[in-house]
Amino acid sequence: MVINQWVPAAHRGDAVGDSARAVRDLLRARGHTADIFALTIDEDLVGDILRFEAPESREGDVTILHFAIPSPMSEALATLSHCRVLQYHNITPAHFFAPYDAAMFRMATNGRRELAALAGRVDLALGDSEYNRHELEVLGFEQTGVLPIAVDLARITRAPSCPALSATLEDGLMNILFVGRIAPNKRLDDHVTLAELYKRYVDTECRFVCVGRTDAVPGYYAAVRSLLLEYRMPPDRFLFVGQVPDNELATYYRTAQVYVSLSEHEGFCVPLVEAMASDVPILAYGAGAVSETLGGAGICFTPKDLEHAAELLGLLVYDDALRSRVIEGQRRRLDHFRPEVSERAVDGLVARVRR
Repeated sequence: MVINQWVPAAHRGDAVGDSARAVRDLLRARGHTADIFALTIDEDLVGDILRFEAPESREGDVTILHFAIPSPMSEALATLSHCRVLQYHNITPAHFFAPYDAAMFRMATNGRRELAALAGRVDLALGDSEYNRHELEVLGFEQTGVLPIAVDLARITRAPSCPALSATLEDGLMNILFVGRIAPNKRLDDHVTLAELYKRYVDTECRFVCVGRTDAVPGYYAAVRSLLLEYRMPPDRFLFVGQVPDNELATYYRTAQVYVSLSEHEGFCVPLVEAMASDVPILAYGAGAVSETLGGAGICFTPKDLEHAAELLGLLVYDDALRSRVIEGQRRRLDHFRPEVSERAVDGLVARVRR
């Protein structure tokens, strides 16, 4: 079979694009013709990813659209005569952006309208989590399922060391890590408050490190920076390092004492799996698909009581027996993200679209 995948934007290191490439490679290994087409392509991916304008993008037996943002691909998918598959990676609800960025608010609103308009116009709608699949079902998609995102853990676990960065981070301070774009749903403002509470009531010898784009929602990033000033947080104790190459990202994981997620909306949350693979104990607020992704691993708490979270964070940093139990549970959970699991999921998808 010819099985094409469409992604609106192809970026290296992006979870959606990385998963699409992994699925393509699995399909090719099984003898299928498989390519990925995108509207915009990073320079280093040109040739590996093909342009959506190419006629062959519409000539597959099966086409899979990875839906995370609104794009012309949605209407194009609905007009195809062959098997049409939607894979939904979720869209952050618009209300998170309302106080900070009108354009992002409109994009999120339009994205959810565009998604709803595809109900009844595709042959199969998949979420990359049960949380996302349920959203599709509520919107009226009839044939639904779950195709788990393929997480490329090798880029973390096999990345070369970065000795200079390691030396900087291994200076006696406890590193508390977050990975992801600085966006309102991620609630980095709560991270700042957690850092203040932790510093005030638990321990001063800590450093909060945030790895990820700071330009996604500039108004929100400015608000977070203002909160740091309000708390008079020492600048070397709460760091925004931006996007980093894989070897530096791996180093941030390897030198972290705890990974913290306080996000209030996640459709999957790949960094949780990366933290598990790096043996970093996880403290996470259980919103969206977070508890599903953790699957009982880590420490997942609700409601969002940040004073309680600061106490839990201190335990994860300093209670060696607790750390060991949490890490062992995370290692067991990692079995659900092994390559063989992705292989079985892709085989199941192929069997389903062949019917």
